[in-house]
Amino acid sequence: MNEISFHPFVIGVAGGSGSGKSTVSQQVLASFGPDMVSVVMQDDYYCDQSGLTPEVRRKQNYDHPQAFDWPLLVEHVRALRAGEAIQMPEYDFTIDNRSNKTILVNPAPVIVIEGLFALYDANLRKMMSLKIFVDTAPDVRFIRRMQRDIAERGRTLDSIVGQYLDTVRPMHKQFIEPTKRHADVILPHGANGPAVDMITAKVASVIGNLKQP
Repeated sequence: MNEISFHPFVIGVAGGSGSGKSTVSQQVLASFGPDMVSVVMQDDYYCDQSGLTPEVRRKQNYDHPQAFDWPLLVEHVRALRAGEAIQMPEYDFTIDNRSNKTILVNPAPVIVIEGLFALYDANLRKMMSLKIFVDTAPDVRFIRRMQRDIAERGRTLDSIVGQYLDTVRPMHKQFIEPTKRHADVILPHGANGPAVDMITAKVASVIGNLKQP
């Protein structure tokens, strides 16, 4: 455990699938580097499903809050805030389960928590210094999700459309959209340039204050 003399600045970045959450997170990371910014991906905290067959895994509702391992996610964020490194699980979407690998995440002055439900859990929100909701039109989100799932996750168009209608859209309306009320900042039209610049300016200010004697 590393001794730290400050509380890390924790940023929650929430929004629907394909909204542009990753663009915000990666821009913050690219602007300040891994020594200053650690990113925790909620997608990697889907529950372990090793006890289920591949067929059953495919039928799970991955857009419901219960699909995530909340105790582990909260434990890991608390550890990072306390100056401890974590072994973040790695989720493999091609097998609908965690892989046998983990990802080392070191503590840093700025911690970004990115995910559909980043603003859903009260325990996580209490640890956040800045809560962001990336608000993007549904048709844009669907197109981005479709392109990603075909290119990166080996999905068919029929399966993507079916999942979107069965779970993605209704779960967004029921669980994700309401978390907007917890946000300190709502980014309209997705991760637009001026909004991202505003966020990086805030992070720069925080880091600058930490470096002052």
